[in-house]
Formats: sequence, C-alpha cells, structure tokens
Amino acid sequence: MAKKSMLERERKREKTVKRYAKKRAGLKKIIASPTSSDGERAAAMAGLQKLPRNASPSRLRNRCAMTGRPKGFYRKFGLGRNKLREETMQGNIPGLRKASW
Repeated sequence: MAKKSMLERERKREKTVKRYAKKRAGLKKIIASPTSSDGERAAAMAGLQKLPRNASPSRLRNRCAMTGRPKGFYRKFGLGRNKLREETMQGNIPGLRKASW
C-alpha cells in the first residue's frame, strides 16, 4: 500500500488539473494559433507560466486502484501487476486467464 500522503498529493494534483483545464486549453490554443500576434502569444505564454505547476496533466501519475502502487501499472485494467495477477487467478477479471502452452 502506498503512503497516504502520496495518495493525497495525487488527488490534490487531479483536482488542480481539473480546475485549470479550461484556462490552460485556452492559453495553449492562443499559443498554437497562427493568426495570433506576437504580443498575444507572449502574453499567453506568460499566463501559462503563471499557472501552478500541478495544473499540468503531465505531472499526474497512474496508480493502482487497489494499492496505490505507482509502478507496474496496467492502464487497461487500472491495476498494478501484482493485483492484476491476484485478481486474474481468482477469476475476477472476465476474459483474462493465466497463459499456458
């Protein structure tokens, strides 16, 4: 099980990303637009830099839904490799079973 503080930090980052998503998207649109002037583009870049660091979605970390483990994460199932194996062996994941040949 991951430390409670790490899980809380991750939840806090998710909330921050959601809170600033629209503002961030608008600024990125201005920066990428070929019709915007250099002044508008510079102002948009400055505005983007003033946003909190945790407003960036790239700072989020995928974690296992059961244990909070950050490494060995399978995106398709939302679980870490250990829990995925346990749940598979118990037959709790439909269509997934241990390979044997």
